[in-house]
Amino acid sequence: MLDLKFVRENAEAVKANIENRFMKVDVDRVLKLYDERNTLITKNDALRKDRNDNAASMKGKMEQEERQILIEAGKKLKEDIAVVETSLASVEKELFAEASRIPNMAHPDAPIGKEDKDNLEIKRSGTPPEFSFKPKDHVELGQNLDIIDFDTATQVTGPKFYYLKNEGVFLEMALTRYAMDIVAAHGFTPMITPDIAKEEVLEGIGFNPRGAESNIYNLEGTGTCLVGTAEITLGGYHAGQIIAQDKLPIKLAGLSHCFRREAGAAGQYSKGLYRVHQFTKVEMFVYCMPEDSEKIHQELKAIEEEIFQGLEVPYRVVDTCTGDLGAPAYRKYDLEAWMPGRGEEGDWGEITSTSNCTDYQSRRLGARYKGEAGKGYVHMLNGTAIALSRGIISIMENFQEEDGSIRIPEKLIPYTGFDKIQAR
Repeated sequence: MLDLKFVRENAEAVKANIENRFMKVDVDRVLKLYDERNTLITKNDALRKDRNDNAASMKGKMEQEERQILIEAGKKLKEDIAVVETSLASVEKELFAEASRIPNMAHPDAPIGKEDKDNLEIKRSGTPPEFSFKPKDHVELGQNLDIIDFDTATQVTGPKFYYLKNEGVFLEMALTRYAMDIVAAHGFTPMITPDIAKEEVLEGIGFNPRGAESNIYNLEGTGTCLVGTAEITLGGYHAGQIIAQDKLPIKLAGLSHCFRREAGAAGQYSKGLYRVHQFTKVEMFVYCMPEDSEKIHQELKAIEEEIFQGLEVPYRVVDTCTGDLGAPAYRKYDLEAWMPGRGEEGDWGEITSTSNCTDYQSRRLGARYKGEAGKGYVHMLNGTAIALSRGIISIMENFQEEDGSIRIPEKLIPYTGFDKIQAR
């Protein structure tokens, strides 16, 4: 959530930012409610002062008639305060509901646009492989090698679920440990996080836990949801806390299952492991001082690149356009791997992203700092170290051989214990 005072003082910039993000929020309504809230707070404070003054007056000596007048005035003040507080609660509820729909301000350099094509490519690493044969996609490779089973998962659970089998299991475990070792070397505390979080934590992070457009599985009647990312549980870890400035930055790396409804997701680029209802991910999360967040954002991007450079996977980095940032993000970078089985001739597919959410989430969650710099809200950043399902795609498709086998990247062999996956 943006600081409401900032919204009041920068209303036109806030409106322009909403337009650039292709969202619809009634900022004027928010400002009207904000003014109503402030008026009611002022009125409530004045009434409470009058009630305190009235109570103090009753301590002195006076005639019974005078005391009775003060008693009646006290009753009236109590009634008036109750009316104002009821109105205040109602206005505040509507105000925060409307204000929470206002997205974070976007970085001045974030490209303005609505779709993937509007993202700005800023770097490439590696060269897409050239095959002497027509490459297969990971779905066909996985079925032929008996390491992924989509059909049985559909029968048992439903579409967009899968079983990993045989070497596929060890490949996922190897990628997990490989990524976790790298982030731990960069000072991140390894964690295995809960797969369930309270709705208020999801809302604080910026996820909508309910409604037709929600991407979240709500656990009916519990006030909780299955998490779509460990960003939620890591972001909630210090909710409502004041963190000493000398303890910052706090760097956490969470391993979790991720559950997503993927409502409306369809098309050839969504098939197989690319877009599923459940997958596993290693997520980086940082709490830091406001002046450090842009530097740390670059560090998170560099760590993501280090992971995929080590895997020898060709990728590009894109600066995400305003319409695809997501409401909490100030700026977001995506890493897109080359996927030879994507489309007829191969294409880029997102494998990681990293976002600087500034104080947008911390204001909602109440995560603050205190120290020599004074006090305020920490900045929060997140970055995908590796989404295991998409990491598996990138390795299977880029390292496939003509005989249908898959080579294992050199740095991953110590983790897998084998250098190739072959048909039985």
